[in-house]
Amino acid sequence: MAYLRGVADDLAPIDPANDLLELDSGRGRTLLATVVLGSAVASLTATVVNVALPTLARDLDAGSAGQKWIINGYTLTLAALILIGGSLGDRFGRIKIYRIGVAWFAVASLLCAVAWDVNSLIACRLLQGVGGALLTPGSLAIIESSLRKEDRGRGVGAWSGITGVAGAIGPLVGGLLVEISWRWVFVVNLPVAVAVLVLSRWVPESIDPSARESRLDWIGAVLVAVALGGLSYALIEGPEGGLSALEIACAAIGIGSIAALWFRERGRDHAMVPMELFADRTFAVANGLTFAIYGGMGVMFFLLTVQLQVTAGWSPLESGTALLPVTVIMLLLSAHFGDVATRIGPRLPLTIGPLVVAVGMVMTTRIGPGATFVGDVLPAVTVFGLGLSAIVAPVTSAALGAVPDERAGAASGVNNAVARTGGLLAVAAIPGFVGLTGDALSNPEVLGPGFDRAMWLSAALVAAGGVAAFALLPRGTTVDCAAQGHHRNLCPVDGSLSAVGMDARIDA
Repeated sequence: MAYLRGVADDLAPIDPANDLLELDSGRGRTLLATVVLGSAVASLTATVVNVALPTLARDLDAGSAGQKWIINGYTLTLAALILIGGSLGDRFGRIKIYRIGVAWFAVASLLCAVAWDVNSLIACRLLQGVGGALLTPGSLAIIESSLRKEDRGRGVGAWSGITGVAGAIGPLVGGLLVEISWRWVFVVNLPVAVAVLVLSRWVPESIDPSARESRLDWIGAVLVAVALGGLSYALIEGPEGGLSALEIACAAIGIGSIAALWFRERGRDHAMVPMELFADRTFAVANGLTFAIYGGMGVMFFLLTVQLQVTAGWSPLESGTALLPVTVIMLLLSAHFGDVATRIGPRLPLTIGPLVVAVGMVMTTRIGPGATFVGDVLPAVTVFGLGLSAIVAPVTSAALGAVPDERAGAASGVNNAVARTGGLLAVAAIPGFVGLTGDALSNPEVLGPGFDRAMWLSAALVAAGGVAAFALLPRGTTVDCAAQGHHRNLCPVDGSLSAVGMDARIDA
């Protein structure tokens, strides 16, 4: 409530022509509360559902493919539409699109809560991702366009910290809510959404006049959605009963859409996916590393809480606490590693960090029947958290620092979308590849060995990213975050960790 102090001084709607807001004013606090609450609920939803999966699967009779679709349905539409969501805000008004996204998200959450079978829940999760794609890019844009320049660093910092914590405590919140009913993990979004819509009345509107000079890249958005949808369907459904003609066709359509996207977007003005950015080696390597890291982590966050409940016999609440050490370590060390990367360059942190994360993933294979928190879970997640802290800041600073200042927004959007896409495709592919099909996610005798194989494969993917960073990133490249107009410690975390749990970011 501290952010709302002073709001009563002036409750009149803000004129868009007014001067930029001070963060410490009543209106400034209202703006921050509005964007933080909306982003936090989207970040929370990205991770809270994982803990509910075993209970939800029993209630709705969901097999392994259904559970993967429940997770990936949200990520699919979010990843496919997040770039076009940012463009809509620039063109039609950032707070207007943000409100639409929040309202859409709330309605979709209510539909998820009353879903009567697996297919209806998957459909509602797809709708929920659309809302997330509309509200997520608007939050930072509202801060950047509405606060005074000297207050933006603190505003971004508060947004990053609070939404990051919200995403990271998602498993714990999920564990508490599942004790009542899995449906409450969706119901809890509704009062927050209502609060955001009420508060948003006092947030100034902003647009980018230049955005109206070009047409929206709807064809690019459709190609991204078709590519991700086709590949996801083939990767999830293919292992369930052997590749059918439909699944082969979906894979072919997905690959063809990627090729079409590449040829269409390359060299095109105001392209949704600015392919020319990938001509810079550092930007290309940073995004490849982002894809590998978030892919591996997405699989871990998807399977770990299921393994703890189904194989180790933990309750939803107990399994929800398993990743809290990662949150603590991230909060304590991420900014420090960001400073280190600023001084020495991202190459060394992005080599060592993924290797440490890979070791932590391999250590989770000790988790099985009779697993204890202190003996089995804590060592693994501690090592994992240390490695992750070394990655988050440098990988995003490398991506943003490789492009001119005026392209930083586009680079951040691409890096964010790549992170979500990595998690989406890895969660679709790896569990099925290691034999977690049919009812395997509900059968401890099959889940245990499959979990171990999935962790080894995910660790190899992340480690490969670290080796690639060592081989391909330029030596001694440093990033001057201040030159990019970002808060020194927050420049690194401005782009990606929302595919795993922290939306500033971890997002799974």
